[in-house]
Order: sequence, then C-alpha cells, then structure tokens
Amino acid sequence: MATSPIQLAVHSRLLSYGSTESTKLVPSSSGNRGKIVCSLRKLELEDMNFSGIGRNNDQEAPRRAHRRKALSASRISLVPSAKRVPTYLFRTDIGGQVKVLVERTNGKYKVLVEVLPLELSYAHSELVMVWGLFRSDASCFMPLDLNRRGADGKSSTVETPFVQGPSGKVTVELDFEASLAPFYISFYMKSQLVSDMENSEIRSHRNTNFVVPVGLSSGHPAPLGISFQPDGSVNFALFSRSARSVVLCLYDDISVEKPSLEIDLDPYINRSGDIWHAALDCSLPFKTYGYRCKATTSGKGELVLLDPYAKVIRRVIPRQGGSEIRPKYLGELCLEPGYDWSGDVPPSLPMEKLIIYRLNVTQFTKDKSSKLPDDLAGTFSGISEKWHHFKDLGVNAMLLEPIFPFDEQKGPYFPWHFFSPGNMYGPSGDPLSAIKSMKDMVKKLHANGIEVFLEVVFTHTAEDAPLMNVDNFSYCIKGGQYLNIQNALNCNYPIVQQMILDCLRHWVIEFHIDGFVFVNASSLLRGFNGEILSRPPLVEAIAFDPILSKVKMIADNWNPLTNDSKENLFPHWRRWAEINMRFCDDIRDFLRGEGLLSNLATRLCGSGDIFAGGRGPAFSFNYIARNSGLTLVDLVSFSSNEVASELSWNCGQEGATTNNIVLERRLKQVRNFLFILFISLGVPVLNMGDECGQSSGGPPAYDARKSLGWNTLKTGFGTQIAQFISFLSNLRMRRSDLLQKRTFLKEENIQWHGSDQSPPKWDGPSSKFLAMTLKADAEVSQTLVSDIVGDLFVAFNGAGDSEIVILPPPPTDMVWHRLVDTALPFPGFFDEKGTPVEDELVAYEMKSHSCLLFEAQRLAEIDSSKRKKQIRLSSKRQ
Repeated sequence: MATSPIQLAVHSRLLSYGSTESTKLVPSSSGNRGKIVCSLRKLELEDMNFSGIGRNNDQEAPRRAHRRKALSASRISLVPSAKRVPTYLFRTDIGGQVKVLVERTNGKYKVLVEVLPLELSYAHSELVMVWGLFRSDASCFMPLDLNRRGADGKSSTVETPFVQGPSGKVTVELDFEASLAPFYISFYMKSQLVSDMENSEIRSHRNTNFVVPVGLSSGHPAPLGISFQPDGSVNFALFSRSARSVVLCLYDDISVEKPSLEIDLDPYINRSGDIWHAALDCSLPFKTYGYRCKATTSGKGELVLLDPYAKVIRRVIPRQGGSEIRPKYLGELCLEPGYDWSGDVPPSLPMEKLIIYRLNVTQFTKDKSSKLPDDLAGTFSGISEKWHHFKDLGVNAMLLEPIFPFDEQKGPYFPWHFFSPGNMYGPSGDPLSAIKSMKDMVKKLHANGIEVFLEVVFTHTAEDAPLMNVDNFSYCIKGGQYLNIQNALNCNYPIVQQMILDCLRHWVIEFHIDGFVFVNASSLLRGFNGEILSRPPLVEAIAFDPILSKVKMIADNWNPLTNDSKENLFPHWRRWAEINMRFCDDIRDFLRGEGLLSNLATRLCGSGDIFAGGRGPAFSFNYIARNSGLTLVDLVSFSSNEVASELSWNCGQEGATTNNIVLERRLKQVRNFLFILFISLGVPVLNMGDECGQSSGGPPAYDARKSLGWNTLKTGFGTQIAQFISFLSNLRMRRSDLLQKRTFLKEENIQWHGSDQSPPKWDGPSSKFLAMTLKADAEVSQTLVSDIVGDLFVAFNGAGDSEIVILPPPPTDMVWHRLVDTALPFPGFFDEKGTPVEDELVAYEMKSHSCLLFEAQRLAEIDSSKRKKQIRLSSKRQ
C-alpha cells in the first residue's frame, strides 16, 4: 500500500462535552481507497411540517462566532441496537433529532440518516443532506468519484434529498465500498424552499456539522490489548492516565519508516476513565500496530510504542540511516495461534518432590557440540530435542531464565515486554514459531514428567522499554531514584498489579506453565514512594488468585541491578516459597572452613529459622551456584579479593593448575557441594553447566557465561559428576521419607554427633565436623514401596585433617552400608546398593574435606558377593 506524503488532521465529532480536541489520520494512499457508491431510494416526497421554531437574530451572533472555530464535536448518545449496529443520535439546533445508523453488509458500509418525526415548519418541507467525506481537516473533504448531478467539484460535497417512505420516516441511505474505510462522513441539512441560507441550514445543537465515523468506532475499554469481536472488528484498548492524547498507528508494511495510517483518538469518544480504546474493521490491510502517547511531562511523544498487552510482537529491523523514533517492536494484528493441548497433563508434582535444573534457552543448545541443526540450536525446540538430558540427571522440573524480549546490552533480566516469548527462541525467529515451539516444548516435557518454571522480572524494565513512555507516572515508582534505578515498576499500583496478574494468568492458561520464580522479589513489597509495605497487595493477590493457586510461586531476592541478594521477611500467606540464599552462604562458609556447625545443621534440616511459620522445608529452594556469580567449579578454583563476596575457596591455588593435590581437593569439594545440596531438606536447584564443570574464568559477570559444552559431558569429570547427580536424585526419591519431607523432622527422628562421640560444639568456630543419624519413622516406612527403610547416618568433615567416625549401632537385624564417601576415587565414591560394613567394626576413617553417607539395610539383603566386599574399618583413633 502506497503511503501518502500528506499528513492530514481529523476532527472527531462523535461525543465531546464541549471539547475542541482534534484527531489525526495519516492515509496510506493519496485519495480514496475504493469507489464510493451512493444510492438514493426514489420515493415520493411528501410535505414535511416544521414546528415553527424560528432563529432569533440575537442568538445567531454567538452561533456564527462558534462556527468559525474548528468544527467542535456535538453531543450524541449511543442507541442500543439488537444487531449491535452502531447508532448515533444527534440534537439539532432547531430542536429536532437526527439518527444515523452505520452497518456493514456484503462488503459495503450502509449509512442511514433519519430525521425523526417532529412537528416541523412548512418552510422546511423539502430537506437536502449536504455531505462529504474526510480523513483530515473537516473543512477539506476527500475528492469523490461521483458522476451524478449535485456534486460540487470544488468542495467535494454532495447534495442528496431526503425521502419519506410509507412508514413516514424521512431518510437518506448511502452505500460506500468497505475498502474506503476508515473515514468520517460530515453533513448538515438544508431546506430547498427557504431562500435565506442561514435560516435554511440545520446543524447540530452546537451549530456544527453532524460527523459520524465509518469503519471506526469508539470500541470498548476491556480487555486491554487487542481483541477480535464477533462483528468482524478488532478492539484496541490501552491504559494511560498521563497521556493527553493517544495516536493509534497502523502499518501495512513494517519495513516503512512511518505508519500507513494514524488515528488520533478523541478523548471524549475513545477514552473511558484512563483507558483509551477504538475499534476497526478486521478486513483492513494492516499487519502491525503501535501507539504514540503524548504527555505533558514526556518529550518522547513521537515514539511509536509497543502495546504492553500485545500477545504477538514482531521485531522491527532497524534500517541504516533510519529515524531514531522508529519502533523496536510492534504488535501483530492477529490472534494468538491456537494450539492442540489434547493429551497434555501437567505433572503437578508436590513441592517437596521437585528437583530443579535452571538453564538459559539460548546457551543450553547453541554450541555446535549439541549437534542440532542451526534453526533448532538455541531455541525452545532445542530443549525439546534434549529432554533426555534432564531424565538422565534425574531432575523433574526445568527453570528457564527470563524468556521475555529484553535489552540486548544488559541481558534477559531487563525485559522489554511481558506477554510474549522472545522471537529469537523460535526456529525461524518468527513470533508465531516462537510461540508454537514453546508450547511444543512444554507439552513434550510434561509428557516426560517434567514441570516448566519461568523466571520473571516484574520489578523493573529495560531503560527504554515502551511501558515507561506509555504512562511513566502510573507505571514507575516515584522513589526509583532511591532504589538507584529510573525504571522501577510500581508493582502495587492497581493498574500495574492488574497487568502482572493478567500476564501470569496468560502464561498459565496459554502456555501451561507450572510455576514462576520472581526475581528481585523484595521490590515487590514496595509502595508508590519506594516504602516497604507490610501487606503488599500484589503478593497477596497472587497468593489467592484462583488460576494462579494451581501453580508454584517462588520469591527470589537476587537483584540483577546490583547483582546481590538482600534478606527480608517475605509475606507468604503459606503459598510463597523462596530461593534460600542463606543455604548457599552457610554451605559455602562451612566447606571453606569458616562456618558454624549450628548454621550447617539449620540448613540441613530445612531452614526452620525462615520457613517454620506455617510453611515447612518444601518451601526452601536451595542452591549452591546460580547463573550469576561463580559457577560450581569456579567456587573451588577462585578466592581472590575480586570475588570475596562469593565466599569461595580456591583449595590452595588460584585459578587453573596442574597440581594434583589441589585438583583432588577441588574434585572432593564439588562432590561435597552436590551431596549437601541433595541430602538437605528442601528443593535442590541445579544450575546449567554444574554437571560438566562449566567455568566462566572467575569473574562473576553474567555475560561471562558460556554456552553448555555437550562434549564436556563425555570427559572424566563430566561423566562422574553427571552420574553422581543422577545417583543423588534417585536417592532422594527412594528415601523420600527422610529427604523429601513437607514438614520438619521430629526431634526423635534425628540425633546429632560431634567429634570423639561428644555432642557437637554448635558455636565453636574451630569445630568442623558434624554427623547426624536420621531415624526412619516406622509408620512411614511401612507405607513405602521400597523395602529399604533403615536409618541414614550422614557425616560432614570441613577440616583439613582426617576424622575417625564412630558409627552408631544399626537398628535390629540391620547392618550399615556405605553409599557415599566423596574422598574415594571414581567410580567407588558412590554406590546405589551400598557396600556393607563388617558387624564387629564401628569406626571409619573419614578423610579431610569429605562427606559420608551410610544406610541401614536388612541382613537378608547382603548376599555372598557383597560380603566379600565388606569394608575393613579401622578401630584406631587419631
């Protein structure tokens, strides 16, 4: 469609309450799009009697002055119609009424103008309608291609007589090709029997032309975004309280610099409260849309902004030398594609059963070593192809880093938009392919018993995100400067809260997402001025929302703006889980030899200091390494001042080394971290690359992360760590009675041991050894499918010296089996069935920086081959 070089201004006349505001339309072609067909029913004209209402000369002067203004809008009222036909009712300046109906039938718009029955003056017995069409200034009508008497070539107006039918209705009926819309029809009436021009003309009660839109209606304020109506129209709705004008921009070609059509929405017709709305015919050849929002406090009124509620968005490729006001994204004028979810059954796993793997969609399969085709590598489809990797590790939930469109300079934690996945994650880079491939991924993972969680960021946006320019006052926190950011979202403001709830529901309903991790969750507690709220409305609304109640909600206090985490008392309503940063810190401290035993014990038992108030250990999401900061391997390789906040230990030498002693110690520490993660009550969260020794070289910058190297899974390190993770996952599920509890352990089910059979020195800074016996509950044990229901003995040695561990007596008719000793070489450091201990021996030498796990099993389970492999324990003490 060609673009007209002429920008036209349009005055809307539908409903004004005294406003002189004007609208703008930029037509996509010069002249009209289609031929106008005007039809007139040739019925016998009958005399019309007027009521004798005259014009007073004293009243005419102000009317003439008012006429000189740009045609101010007249009051109308919308008359309901059974067929939902747009109907407009006007008052005339002589006391009568005019009703206008606009209806689309058979590819045409029919406009029916009716003068309602009144006692009219005999002087107005013959009426003529003088009309014209415009998309611009109402004083400059579009040229009409009409070869009929009555057309005025100079003003492009047409005079059409009213006719009176058998029912007594006085009407004019006009037909227009649908391809001509949208446009406005402007008209007034005059009597052919009155020679005085001023007295012969009949206009609105405000002495203006009657103006009616064709192919454009006021629309509805709900739902926000675009919605397709049964009558064949598309409704646009946008919230903006601060905008003094909103322009709907329509494109039929996204490669052009300017919109093909612009409609300046009339605040008296297209605004309800703080929501701007309009409706257009779906058949119009437009593909994408955006808005211009002009506010008194914003200097970016020329920017074309993405609709915050757009479900399908298209990236606009910048053209070299193009305008700075060119949009980055536009909303697609199409329905979100349907999807066949038949057969999809969400796993709906209990929280305590979860084992989570966090990943970045692009980096998971982007590397050539994934051996995926280029169109699948780094996409949702790539994850679908690699689903077996999650099963091999034993994980049953996948946590995706933010998948929203984002600021490419800062990364996915600075989102542009919230209602659609980034186009880059689709096989072809197309928005529809991204949506479909994501749904395919979710369906396939669900079929294999794997839940899908999303990390979401609702506390801030990218610095130049469209949302900030739609309504900066409503969407942003006034105290953003106090928070050291200018783009902090005002999450607890009603309209922002509604947007976040709508967004979460959209992902649950349309994409079948199983849970959300809210990054920078502490900022969800802030009010309009940046103050902390004791009962934040958004957090409470999410907790009790009927749709969101079926999915898991996890608060993560990590702040991507400062790359740190801050503790706070998060209001949970017994629904919110939390990413447990204290677990990470205390376990790192213990394994580098600086933590207290009391802190270690608290984390092993589910962090009762955080989750005791009506929740339980299942609400603690534990992690050792995450996608920001040091990786698991780097935690045991770097400890310079640059990474002091990471609480890491290099095991004796900084960075890469060939020292075998250091390398062995690092390997033990990696095993220790994973062991403690899985043996602790709570939900373990693995990070992509932990299973194969992924390293970022030390600096904890997010952009230093590398794509997952699939070949590293085949190395000696990758093989043993991946197998160890699989073993630990199976162990948690097999011994769910002790390791996957929704409630805290009872006091009688746990017994603590210190060095030399003495009680643990909980607060002794030099104490680095702790052991515990987890006693199986007899009642629970009888309900387990597995026949292995004995106690567990677990020991942790964070010291640099060996420790003689005194094993407690096993339960009756049972013997201890060693399942894990992280100090032993691979493959012997873990064993699924376990290696039995000789009955008469009770002491075990535990190497430095290592962990142990023994399980009590029945004597009948020890066969002759196992007895030959019984452990020779030392009864000596050091």
